[in-house]
Amino acid sequence: MILIDTSILVPLFRDKGTGRRERFREFLNGADFVLTRFTQTELMQGCASEPQWQQLTYYLDRQDFVDIEQDGWLKAARIIFDLRRSGKTVRSIFDCCIAQIAIENRLTLVHNDRDFEIIAKVRPLRQQRLDLQ
Repeated sequence: MILIDTSILVPLFRDKGTGRRERFREFLNGADFVLTRFTQTELMQGCASEPQWQQLTYYLDRQDFVDIEQDGWLKAARIIFDLRRSGKTVRSIFDCCIAQIAIENRLTLVHNDRDFEIIAKVRPLRQQRLDLQ
């Protein structure tokens, strides 16, 4: 199963005939995917209008989500702690939470965000960078 990050979905939603959606479908090749509530939050905060909010809500209501386990919050914080101790930083606590969800659910995280590549240096994160540009 695949966990799709916000960094993949935003370009898909902005696609104006560039073929990103088709390339994404080809990449999935029929595989199932899930999202996190962090991704939902990131997407919704980017809405520019009420119609856009409604359209995105409709889309997200039909998706499958995976949540963080009870001790996952502490484990996500530990990711940041371990990264800082090794001289590495990430830009978003959300990314650490998303990575932790992928790890604890044994999902492959598909993204276009360097933070996940940094996290994979200190955690067993199965991740794949996908650039749909």
